[in-house]
Amino acid sequence: MKMLNFAGRNRKEIFRDPLSIVLGIALPLLLLVVFTTIEKNAPLDTFKVENLTPGLIVFSFAFLTMFSALLISKDKQSAFLTRLFASPLTVMDYVFGYALPLIPLALLQGIICFVLAKFLGLSSSLMDISLSILTLLPIALMSIFLGLLLGALFTEKQISGIGTIFITAVSFLGGAWMDISMLGDTFQKVANALPFVHSIQLARDVLAQNFDTFNAHFWWSTGYGALALVIAGLAFVRLCKR
Repeated sequence: MKMLNFAGRNRKEIFRDPLSIVLGIALPLLLLVVFTTIEKNAPLDTFKVENLTPGLIVFSFAFLTMFSALLISKDKQSAFLTRLFASPLTVMDYVFGYALPLIPLALLQGIICFVLAKFLGLSSSLMDISLSILTLLPIALMSIFLGLLLGALFTEKQISGIGTIFITAVSFLGGAWMDISMLGDTFQKVANALPFVHSIQLARDVLAQNFDTFNAHFWWSTGYGALALVIAGLAFVRLCKR
């Protein structure tokens, strides 16, 4: 109950800055319209709505990293987090108290992108779309937990620069709107070692009702999500001790 009360407080803090939330949702929608329009005039498989939509959803999750990191860094700066450490909350209460309010936002980002994609010609069924959103949840959680880690380690000004680099890296190394093979063998190997491209490809395969690649992709994003959770927890332990 204490953790849920803390999560409720964080939800209110997040919605104090609605402009950032709107930007995190509106930018992927704008890119979806732009790239599908380009595809009609210059057909490219990457820009087809069924391939583009999962990539842009994962791209939108990168903004969740910024939201969670900035929330914690602001609490550190105001000394609210320091006072909060005197409460009976555990380390995992802090981690999930910050993370839980962002999960509905991640689902909202995915749903809105797919709704627009249906208007733009996506032919997948509602069941396939729902399953595709579920396969994207691990990468959403990883993005949130990574933001908690960054917020625990860096200041608000530092996060602005780091967050910009992270969002750019996700867009390129995840293959959100480009074929990563075009970047060369080195970048392709780096991209395949990260979870973003696996999460995007799995969501694309699910939309096409191809479940043969599930194990080859799903556990990458799930493993990174678990790793980000553990490291975020350790970062909060370090904050408590300090």
